[in-house]
Amino acid sequence: MVEQFDLALVDWSRGQFALTALYHWIFVPLTLGITFIIAIMETIYVRTGDEQWKKHTKFWMKLFGINFVIGVATGIIMEFEFGTNWSNYSWFVGDIFGAPLAIEGIMAFFMESTFIAVMFFGWDKVSKKMHLTASWLTAIGANLSALWILVANAWMQNPEGMHFNPLTARNEMIDFWAVALNPVALSKFTHTVLSGIELASIFVIGISCWFLLKGKQKDLALKSIRVSAIFGGVASVLVIGTGDISAKHVAQYQPMKLAAMEGLEEGGEGMGLAVWGHFTETEQGYKVGIPWVELPKALSFLSYGDFNAYVAGINDLLEGNPEQGILSADEKIKRGRYAIDQLKALKAAEEVNNDAEVDRLVALFESDDFKQNYFAYFGYGYFQDKADLVPNVPLTYYSFRIMVGLGTYFVLFFAIAFWFTRKGRDELSDKKWLLHAGIWTILLAYVASMSGWVVAEVGRQPWVIEGLMPTHVAVTNLETAAVQITSFAFLAIFTVLLIAEVRIMLKQIRKKHDE
Repeated sequence: MVEQFDLALVDWSRGQFALTALYHWIFVPLTLGITFIIAIMETIYVRTGDEQWKKHTKFWMKLFGINFVIGVATGIIMEFEFGTNWSNYSWFVGDIFGAPLAIEGIMAFFMESTFIAVMFFGWDKVSKKMHLTASWLTAIGANLSALWILVANAWMQNPEGMHFNPLTARNEMIDFWAVALNPVALSKFTHTVLSGIELASIFVIGISCWFLLKGKQKDLALKSIRVSAIFGGVASVLVIGTGDISAKHVAQYQPMKLAAMEGLEEGGEGMGLAVWGHFTETEQGYKVGIPWVELPKALSFLSYGDFNAYVAGINDLLEGNPEQGILSADEKIKRGRYAIDQLKALKAAEEVNNDAEVDRLVALFESDDFKQNYFAYFGYGYFQDKADLVPNVPLTYYSFRIMVGLGTYFVLFFAIAFWFTRKGRDELSDKKWLLHAGIWTILLAYVASMSGWVVAEVGRQPWVIEGLMPTHVAVTNLETAAVQITSFAFLAIFTVLLIAEVRIMLKQIRKKHDE
């Protein structure tokens, strides 16, 4: 691993991956959610025999197909970047990170791709029940794909089930189920899938509202709104619950991310939750929040289920707090450097064939004391300034509040949409303001979805693997100009793909309007 870092290269590599991930995430949540909506509508068709439900299912299926194809293209590029831009990362943990991605490709992706063919081209070629089965398996396959990707992502945020091999300087998986059933993975998966259902439901309702504004496809619009309002409404409530679980996991495994989410400088017992606020810069050079409105003791309760629980602030995590068992960042950096030095000594001993010294150092790395007190802080050894351990606090802080605020609005939105279409009623067509709101809520759903990922990924910086590998160590030693050129190329390609998707979707929507 390298010790001299080109910060421009690191920034451009991070920027390129963020660009790819955010563009990819435009397509993913719609795929995760709309496949279930399609399967539900087709189930109603099979049970009732109503041909209108079949027509409605086919329309939403077309929009799903457009979104799916372009989403696959961006996803493939993102996976290639692990080898091209992040080869040090791939070397260090490829044995672990690669396993869930391989399962995603072999099991979930092939399952999804196989049944999606039957779903699109099997109408009137297979039985109704067989086609319905294919639709449900497509939905399940899409979400299984998300499961394994999120397992890999969650491991980066809470590494478990692995063993460091000092002879190869690689982490190796020793417990597959510890990786697969990582508590962060389970909460992240449920939260992500439910938020995808939420976004897809808003997408369907918004387009249906446009049809009602134009006075067209009334049956399609009202039935689609009712199904999506029920499905999305349940999901929106569950999203809040899974978000609460995720927040508790952040408090347990990533306390610095929690402090950044709250802009919290000093910790304490019975900490309040800031509803909104502004920022000021500390003497150490990082920013902290000044709350305008605060809910008393809410942060302690939401983080640990105890109104009087202690919540660590940024300063606690940097300077240390012995009373709470928190090591200072300086101590962690010192221990991390010791672990790095021992690894260097091992490599030096190997080069001169000093077998006795190699055996001694291997035994050191295998000892529980070294693992718990030194290797656990391995990644800290690459930092010179402890202030670098603080993520972008304002971006994390505001993104979290945008996500939570919009999520609360979505619960109300689904309730209103359901109320005005309950029991087959049409009380929505004349409420132009509400129909316009339904259309604009599509954009808000994407803003909320993107904000959630900003919180998850920006909040964990500067780590690519929490505590073990900083982002600046993970990059491939490339020419910065090469990353810049490809970044602009990707930006152009992704933008063209996004414009193409929107135009093709609008064309299909207008075509349905003119029927």
